Amino acid sequence: MSDARRVKSALIVAAAVMLSGCATASSSSGPQDVFMTRLNALCGQRFEGRVVTTDAADADFANSRLVMHVRDCSPTEVGIPFAVGEDRSRRWIVTRTGAGLRLKHDHRDPEGVIHGYHMYGGDSAGPGTASRQEFPVDQESIDQFIAGGAAVSTTNVWAVEVHPGRMFAYELRRANRHFRVEFDLTKPVTD
Repeated sequence: MSDARRVKSALIVAAAVMLSGCATASSSSGPQDVFMTRLNALCGQRFEGRVVTTDAADADFANSRLVMHVRDCSPTEVGIPFAVGEDRSRRWIVTRTGAGLRLKHDHRDPEGVIHGYHMYGGDSAGPGTASRQEFPVDQESIDQFIAGGAAVSTTNVWAVEVHPGRMFAYELRRANRHFRVEFDLTKPVTD
């Protein structure tokens, strides 16, 4: 074999190895990476939702227009304001951490002043799936709930789901409590 053929063969092998590395990297994206990509794909859009659970405590939500607006997007963080009727004080924040994903709840009045419980939430429990991530309450939130007299919330587990082209869901579960809102991704809204 001539030197030119050896060099050509070596280059072909090297290229094949590099390309297989690229294929491995993209196919090995974990469910949390895919989940964040799915969230980012919704950036700039608003969607209307509805309460799908039947707890009497959710009557105000069930009787109000519910709109989420996916915005403030980056590969590592997505902010999602959530309006309940005219009340625009809520914002969900999903952030990429070194160990997984984090969900926090940012509550502010119309002037931007923090009110009530603020920045509570938790970190993902395991890898989850590309469609669903669960966030058990973290210690910082437990401390906040206890200090504020809401000890019932110290076992909260939140979940967020993204089913592209179909549905986004936000959910809260704890003993004797289940709250879930589903948003129709097939019909973005403009107002």
